[in-house]
Amino acid sequence: MADGKKQLVQHQAKALDDDVKIGGTSTIFTTDATNKPLYDLCNSPVFQRGTSFKNLYSSSFGSMVAAGNSLRGKVRQLCSIFEAPKTSIGSPDSLSPSKSSKHLLTAADSSAFSPKSIIFKPPETLFRLPGTEDRVVVYFTSLRGIRKTFQDCQSIRMIFRGLRVNLDERDISMDIGYRKELQRVLGETKISLPQVFIKGKYIGGADVIRQLHENDEIARLIKGLPLMPLKPCEACNDIRFIPCTNCDGSRKVYDEDEEQPKRCTECNENGLVRCPLCCL
Repeated sequence: MADGKKQLVQHQAKALDDDVKIGGTSTIFTTDATNKPLYDLCNSPVFQRGTSFKNLYSSSFGSMVAAGNSLRGKVRQLCSIFEAPKTSIGSPDSLSPSKSSKHLLTAADSSAFSPKSIIFKPPETLFRLPGTEDRVVVYFTSLRGIRKTFQDCQSIRMIFRGLRVNLDERDISMDIGYRKELQRVLGETKISLPQVFIKGKYIGGADVIRQLHENDEIARLIKGLPLMPLKPCEACNDIRFIPCTNCDGSRKVYDEDEEQPKRCTECNENGLVRCPLCCL
């Protein structure tokens, strides 16, 4: 047993002195190579690569600083394109806007031109609706054929209903007389809806009313008008129309003299008449 251990130690010591064979090729590491510094090993051809990071850091510190300065210069040139030139407070250029640069309004300057500071005045035109000086008249349609037109009509109606002003809603789809009346007042045949009259004066369509409502000008225009009742009309429930009491909505009456039915002259094309309570 002692002889076996002695032979094993001798074999290990011999292996350190012999060559180490790797993959069938003998690679000799002498004792001189182990005494060399570590950076000398990096300079050996085995560790050299064309795309190594060593080439990146091979430049001197001065060249790296120069590269950084050139990069800063490029960044400053790019920033100068998008930034306005800075002027001192006491210089004359700071008091007057530059001729080459555009003058941009600040928040303080734009407040002077805000829509709220502009007082709306109804245009003095011939578009007047006589007999409606004590109310707001809205010409609209309740048909849903064109979605945008229907939504505009509903939104304008809700605005004035929210203000609880005396409102006269005239649905042109319920009575063709309203359409002819609006065409006669405005002098046009093709008219977009809705159209609004306040105190007998023509104001405009949906876009104008929304703008006036956002700028709090509607409250000034309707000032002095009576308020609408809190409860709906007992006769028509604020629909503004009721069935004709003469023909019961059939649009026909029997003529006893001629012994044949005739067209009812009291109702419109839908067999309806205006509510006698709320449409005076």
